[in-house]
Amino acid sequence: MKIEWGAGKPRHRTSPSTWAQVRRWNAKAAATGEFWPVFTASLADVFDNEVPDEWRVDFWALVRECPHLTFQMVTKRIGNVPRMLPPDWGDAGYPNVWLLITVVNQEEADRDIPKLLRVPARIHGLSMEPLLGPVDLRMDAADVQVDEPGAANRRPRIDWVISGGESGEDARAPHLEWVRSLRDQCAAAGAAFFFKRWGEWRPADAAEASAPTARQAHSFADGVISLKIGKKSSGRELDGRTWDQLPDTAGWAVEAAPAGV
Repeated sequence: MKIEWGAGKPRHRTSPSTWAQVRRWNAKAAATGEFWPVFTASLADVFDNEVPDEWRVDFWALVRECPHLTFQMVTKRIGNVPRMLPPDWGDAGYPNVWLLITVVNQEEADRDIPKLLRVPARIHGLSMEPLLGPVDLRMDAADVQVDEPGAANRRPRIDWVISGGESGEDARAPHLEWVRSLRDQCAAAGAAFFFKRWGEWRPADAAEASAPTARQAHSFADGVISLKIGKKSSGRELDGRTWDQLPDTAGWAVEAAPAGV
């Protein structure tokens, strides 16, 4: 199927066989008791206002039918979410849905994180890839007003941050400290941090930064240098290790590798 993006482009519904596969995953997860995350609509957005409402009705029915799967939903349209949730979403959301938004810079963080935290959800998260600048996540959500019934005992918070660099020929280089800052903000707030990859660029180590290189280099104003390595070679280590934290349902950061579904 040809994927087309943007306003006015045709939207395509996935095949019945794909929906049947999700049901099979649910049966296997129920049998084994394992954690099965399902990254939902990787080439779409459930909250796209150009998608027929009846498609969402069917999707929410599938989510209810598959309680042993954890549906990880990422949207760029958080403003649409409240009016597109199912009637039985409740004041805590579905227990098997994690709601994430895309945030790539401070402007998007300031605009959209408060909107995210006003939506009841078992897990609130940020997909920060590509990371295009330093971002203060303002992890203290005390100023976010939650008006849903029963919300008095629920303090909204960011539970999970996924970050990574940009891919593609015109990819922009991420600064090492941008990524470190996200990790440290998560650690201070008790949120989970998952670093996916550096992308086309990775920070130069001390030897690379001090010696001539044949690779394309980008120098930041503070002297930090990134090298264009290519996403297959740039790796995903930050300060000598990988960061694969996932939130558990209580919101504590736990070390785990996501299942390959």
